[in-house]
Amino acid sequence: MHPQIQPFFDEFTNTISYVVRDPESTACAIVDPVLDFDPASARTDTKSADAVIDYVESHGLDCQWILETHVHADHLSAAPYIRERLGGQLAIGSRISLTQETFGPIFNAGQDLASDGSQFDHLFEDGDQFSVGALSARAIHTPGHTPACMTYLIGDAAFVGDTLFMPDFGTARADFPGGDARTLYRSIRKIYALAPETRLFMCHDYLPEGRTEHRWETTVGEQRRGNVHMRDDVTEDEFVAMREARDSQLGMPKLILPSIQVNIRAGRMPPAEDNGTVYLKLPVNVLGTPHSPEEAGPRTQ
Repeated sequence: MHPQIQPFFDEFTNTISYVVRDPESTACAIVDPVLDFDPASARTDTKSADAVIDYVESHGLDCQWILETHVHADHLSAAPYIRERLGGQLAIGSRISLTQETFGPIFNAGQDLASDGSQFDHLFEDGDQFSVGALSARAIHTPGHTPACMTYLIGDAAFVGDTLFMPDFGTARADFPGGDARTLYRSIRKIYALAPETRLFMCHDYLPEGRTEHRWETTVGEQRRGNVHMRDDVTEDEFVAMREARDSQLGMPKLILPSIQVNIRAGRMPPAEDNGTVYLKLPVNVLGTPHSPEEAGPRTQ
């Protein structure tokens, strides 16, 4: 079945969120919603999330699922805010516990962060079936970028998170804690095993040299023929060598520290301290290696 898909592009983080509609009912799912965050002032805003909410409400839709493809390192999730307004089950892959176990100590989260995924309403295992109205859907575990990455196949549309980018931009980095280039290669092969006409929807789009308009939809066939990092003829060892060399030159995403500590909590802020204020931590000299300022740019690729 062919779901109706409405994208929402956030220019600050180059993130695309989606409303996925069942054409036979009012049922919908929301994928990877964004909470606006200004790193200079540490102020949040709900403008991006409100645009999604306005679309759902104005079309009389029933939100059944809020789907996170993974714990994002480049934007804060608006999932709790949207669930409060629209309802629906907040879901992610069950390996979220590994991400929580990895990053909880980095932020010294202590007892306020249970490392069991209980912050989410539903945890998907690889191959789990679910539905959005009359649309059949399947959760596919596609780790490598992070241990918990999921691809959601809804009808003939797959939402791949950061595992893949548009064919002219390539694939996700695999050097975050818990990431692995060889695992990423095998996950991409799982996506490539879907029918060639399967529509693929990206979580991000950056503009490579020679392209001036953002794009976020492609197909399995187009990726297999033309992905600049991983065409059909690229071997696992070739991909791993390329990916590890490329990753060694990348700095950290600009919002990784606020994003991770919020998103491992299912989009909730850390508990307020005794003065009533919420604080986000900046662990010093923990993540990544030093890079020069002129290397600023996309950091998930």
